[in-house]
Amino acid sequence: MDQQGNNISRVIISGGGTGGHIYPAIAIANALRDLNQNIEILFVGAEGRMEMQKIPEVGYQIIGLPITGIHRSLTLKNLSFPFKLWSSIQKAKKILKDFKPQVVVGVGGFASGPLLYAATKAGIPALIQEQNGYAGLANKWLAEKVQKICVAYDNMERYFPKEKLILSGNPVRSDLKEAHSKRQEALSFYRLDPNRPVLLVIGGSLGARSINQSMLSKLGLLKQHDVQLIWQTGRFYYQDINKQLQQTDQSDIRLYEFIKDMTLAYAAADVVISRAGALSIAELCLVKKPTILVPSPNVAEDHQTKNAMALVEQQAAILVKDSEAPEQMVRQAVDLIQDQQRKDSLTENIGKMAKPNAASDIASEVLRLAS
Repeated sequence: MDQQGNNISRVIISGGGTGGHIYPAIAIANALRDLNQNIEILFVGAEGRMEMQKIPEVGYQIIGLPITGIHRSLTLKNLSFPFKLWSSIQKAKKILKDFKPQVVVGVGGFASGPLLYAATKAGIPALIQEQNGYAGLANKWLAEKVQKICVAYDNMERYFPKEKLILSGNPVRSDLKEAHSKRQEALSFYRLDPNRPVLLVIGGSLGARSINQSMLSKLGLLKQHDVQLIWQTGRFYYQDINKQLQQTDQSDIRLYEFIKDMTLAYAAADVVISRAGALSIAELCLVKKPTILVPSPNVAEDHQTKNAMALVEQQAAILVKDSEAPEQMVRQAVDLIQDQQRKDSLTENIGKMAKPNAASDIASEVLRLAS
């Protein structure tokens, strides 16, 4: 037993595919460890996906299932899906039998479906953590079978049984809470002038083509208004953009393929331009930054626009459509940088939407289910 009287010792967390699923899963695992030192945690992911590398890097064990996604367009690859689903469910059953968890947690992504399906069939308590303002197919299908569903947005009873819902918010890295006190350290780290504004641009770990192209076409506007730039291009675009920038004055640009220490990046920023992934939004609420969201149009059911609208409706962020980014995005950022009153208002409103205890609230719910 732990200090809270929970007998729990074994939890499986399943899912992944993108950072938006993986990092909340790690935050939940860390919170579970904080609440119960005797806990054993096993991750279950999808073979060949990002989680198979990222989870062991932070010290947790992971087993992969052969599951893949179903393609939305008609393709021969879909023919193998039923076989991969069936073999993934069989492997999930074996994992459950060997590990004997008291509770399983699904965070979304390919592996979540087969594992939660097998667990609920075996009568093991289960919890879903839905990051987005729109529920994915697998989570809607599993909703009837699980005990609890932790969500990040209001009005999720549109997709899930109301009595199972817990409005927990999305778990993010706890070190982000320190961003407010690290501005001087951040400006020094990035070699930036403290008397000039800083724009932070992030488009996800792989990058966002429209955000990057919109930035490239309007660098002159930033220079004209004396704005310094921290720019995460993403893996796919870094080499090309770096090459293009060789022809220009780069003294005010800090260019990165990927920013490891987001706490310092947020601390340095006066205004942020970002995609509207659930994890990015949770971080932006926590660090209370005036933000321009450019939702990706290439995601299921346009869920990033739904995520962004949850903030826009509370006057907590500005939305620029992906198609309008080339003309509007940088111009709006410059206008916002110069409008202190609007920055203050956005800062206050986005801060009200933060859920700083999301990870520990979800972990407590997991422990309750297990006992």
